[in-house]
Amino acid sequence: MIEQYFPILVFIILGALCGILPMTLGKGLGPNRPDPAKNSPYECGFEPFENARMKFDVRFYLVAILFIIFDLEIVFLFPWAVSLDKIGWNGFYAMGVFLGILVVGFIYEWKKGALEWE
Repeated sequence: MIEQYFPILVFIILGALCGILPMTLGKGLGPNRPDPAKNSPYECGFEPFENARMKFDVRFYLVAILFIIFDLEIVFLFPWAVSLDKIGWNGFYAMGVFLGILVVGFIYEWKKGALEWE
């Protein structure tokens, strides 16, 4: 039974090596000459204006989550559009219901003002 899992173990080990080996080689073989200019904080050529740990407004997260939700809609639309001739009218109506629910959600978020940025 354990022999069946051996390829998975090899895959995990090779995957870990592909991530760890380049970093280790870069750290060991690369030059390491720190100076104050390299270790200073940098933000577009200027010293940072504020603390990097400042909190973002909740609206930023809300817009980001809404973008991800409505962007994932495309993941379902492309395969549906490609296979529409094979799935027939039932698939067409099912996607219509799916898009209808998304449109209702989008209108709800729009009416609530979640998409407005001040």
